[in-house]
Amino acid sequence: MSMITIRLNDNEIHLIREYAKAKGITISALVRDAVLDRIEDDIDLQLYREAKEAHEKQSKALSFDDVMKELELE
Repeated sequence: MSMITIRLNDNEIHLIREYAKAKGITISALVRDAVLDRIEDDIDLQLYREAKEAHEKQSKALSFDDVMKELELE
């Protein structure tokens, strides 16, 4: 297992320690989960943007009247 070092000021260290203590988890677990969640969120956001862009390029917009006709609800 590898180790990563980060620099924090005293206030940040205190906040992280107290938060981990209140949640009953280690600082390592807290930081690891926070970083991995952030990465996952960024990946999800990028995939959303790509899908939205692809949809906008290929999408055919229908009016309400067209939908009603297509569904034979008119």
